[in-house]
Amino acid sequence: MITVKSTQKVYSEDEISRLTGICSEHLRGVARSKHLGSIVRAAEAAGGQTERWQFTSTDLSVLTALFPRCEH
Repeated sequence: MITVKSTQKVYSEDEISRLTGICSEHLRGVARSKHLGSIVRAAEAAGGQTERWQFTSTDLSVLTALFPRCEH
């Protein structure tokens, strides 16, 4: 059972990973293949771009129901 704040609408990749037990590597792969979440590109201070995944509560529900926790 996962308990989250009812007012929270968007979850970061780290939050989803912590809540579901799916590691970041597998989470990104699942998100790409199942078209879950969205990529937010942010400019870092060093001038490079970084990808950050954002997920909705619906995405969280799907991930929780369909994908097991990582065992590694």
